[in-house]
Amino acid sequence: MQIAKPALIAIFVFSIPQLWARAPFKVGSAQRAFVPAEPYCWRGAKTHALLTTVWYPADSAAIERPEVVGPANAPQFTVGTAAPGAKAAAGRFPLIVLSHGTGGSALMMGWLGIALAQRGYIAAAVNHPGNNALEDYTPAGFTLWWERAKDLSEVIDHMLADPDFGARIDSQRIAAAGFSLGGYTMIEIAGGISDRAALQEFCKSAAADGSCKAPPEFPHLVDYVNRLDETAKHDPEIAASLRREKESHLDARVRAVFAIAPALGPAFPPEGLKKIATPVEIVAGRDDDQVPIASSARYFAAHIPGSKLVLLEGGVRHYEFLASCTAAGRQTLPQLCTGKPGVNRDAVHRRTAAMAVAFFDTHLTRREPTRGAGARRRPRRG
Repeated sequence: MQIAKPALIAIFVFSIPQLWARAPFKVGSAQRAFVPAEPYCWRGAKTHALLTTVWYPADSAAIERPEVVGPANAPQFTVGTAAPGAKAAAGRFPLIVLSHGTGGSALMMGWLGIALAQRGYIAAAVNHPGNNALEDYTPAGFTLWWERAKDLSEVIDHMLADPDFGARIDSQRIAAAGFSLGGYTMIEIAGGISDRAALQEFCKSAAADGSCKAPPEFPHLVDYVNRLDETAKHDPEIAASLRREKESHLDARVRAVFAIAPALGPAFPPEGLKKIATPVEIVAGRDDDQVPIASSARYFAAHIPGSKLVLLEGGVRHYEFLASCTAAGRQTLPQLCTGKPGVNRDAVHRRTAAMAVAFFDTHLTRREPTRGAGARRRPRRG
């Protein structure tokens, strides 16, 4: 169903068009621990490396197996199938860097990463320090949101220099995708500039909504955000990060961004969005129950020039964009695994991945991309 409004399309997710005409690749998977040059803002995380999962087009002889998330004896999520360490398919492929949601993990983006690899993309998903499920959460990991864009830029640097993947990547065809807080990260890396003060003012106003509530993964988040300036007086790392908050985190190598149920719209003043020149597509569920679409998805689409908003109908909520749940996941994590009756999470994934592939196919041509005014190209490592 199409709605006659600029940049807005509503789609019934259970009617899946045949967008993927070319034959799919088998998929390989690999793990990397990228170590940026110090000093780096680790946000209080114990692990001083950007742990990254890579899915890539694999040789036709690769033997795929299920990839799951959670305890080995009772995994809670399944993301698809891939062949660990498989030989890569011949050729050079576009690179898509992936950003997970609040408190999630790189592997939780596997449903999208595997779908992209099947269609001829290399997908690299990073665990954001202090904000991923592999280790303890940290206040800085949940409050210094803008540092996530730098994580993705570092992953791009290291993937281009990687002895296995560097020669497989077409460096002129790089893009990004992210979910929830990862969707916020898409707006940052595309050149949007956020401001905590704008979020705080919004949350004091009559328009305040669910964006002003702490996520279930970190119930005291709002208090930490409000105390950041005081905390910075005693924490040099946070103080240094706050000085970077209102800088542009644009990575001009990223030629398009695909934001899935993006969060924190009120953190971006309109003037922080209107200069974005990178193509942006936004996808969300019309019935999102965690991130209000009026102040985030719709707000971004209204203020980012040329952006496109797709709203999925049929009762699609926020967590439909998480990995698919196993029986153990439905039992132990009902809040993440229980959707509206009749909503098929796998169908949501297929529809969303098909749109991502179509979007990237359109924008990652081999022509030199148009750069916005003041765009900065990060130097290539190696």
